[in-house]
Amino acid sequence: MTVMSPIAASLYDRVRRVIPAIEWPAFSDDIDAILALKRERNAVILAHNYQTPEIFHCVADIVGDSLALARKAMAVDADIIVLAGVHFMAETAKLLNPGKTVLIPDMRAGCSLADSVTAEDVRLMRLRYPGVPVVTYVNTSAAVKAESDICCTSGNALAVVESLCAPRVIMLPDEYLAKNIAAQTKVEIIAWKGHCEVHERFTPADIHELREAHPGVTVLAHPECPPEVVAVADFAGSTAAMSDYVGRHKPTRVVLMTECSMSDNVAVDHPEVDFVRPCNLCPHMKRITLANIRAALEENRHVVTIDPHVADRARQAVERMLAV
Repeated sequence: MTVMSPIAASLYDRVRRVIPAIEWPAFSDDIDAILALKRERNAVILAHNYQTPEIFHCVADIVGDSLALARKAMAVDADIIVLAGVHFMAETAKLLNPGKTVLIPDMRAGCSLADSVTAEDVRLMRLRYPGVPVVTYVNTSAAVKAESDICCTSGNALAVVESLCAPRVIMLPDEYLAKNIAAQTKVEIIAWKGHCEVHERFTPADIHELREAHPGVTVLAHPECPPEVVAVADFAGSTAAMSDYVGRHKPTRVVLMTECSMSDNVAVDHPEVDFVRPCNLCPHMKRITLANIRAALEENRHVVTIDPHVADRARQAVERMLAV
């Protein structure tokens, strides 16, 4: 029988509604080790909203959507940053903290959106649309960011687009985010055909079926979902906006049309809300585990590096976004 430390027991009290008791012993040793390693190495863990609850609620120091992580990374007082998320997020943390060591626990934690566009693609778009500013979603590589004028997230995309005061902009790589923003502005949006492999699978039929099965359910959709899904949802917004919506409105029953773990993480703080979970997993986010976070801190792996010439230009695009 595994003896649980007082710290692990206290943390389990927080997440017992979303992690079965039978699973907890498999996590507690790694959690204790990670907490000790963070103190020894002056390290912090940044975790995206799509991380599993044992990471998000038990070892992370800073949590949130990609915009929140980008902002808070700049104020980190630590020697080491471990990014519990996907590779473009680790690159963004490195861009904003060039003097710190940034680790990603699994180099295979990629992103279908980031993989859908290259720096050469951006250069070709500039040739096709000379003078049109390029807005690049943070879900891209540093090399792509370096070719853009400014970055955006799903939470600030509209503000970023309108801050340019241009009649039209190129927005890449997420086609659905671009179309959803185009519906909210008079700015002409030239979109790229990249999609998130999690959000592109949701359909209006899914929402209709959920409403029939759960009368009165409130449907919140991520703007990476197709526009026809956003159109029939009750609210659309970034993961942070969805979490805020639940906290403000406290719907009796809610469904989040986004990655699976998001519902678990929000549910921890809102036991009075019934979460319906249509489960689309991100295989890349799920490559991050307690075990490889522990290994990252023990073995200093995997160190994120960016070519200095690329980093300087990419950093400017991210900093312009943060200034909006």
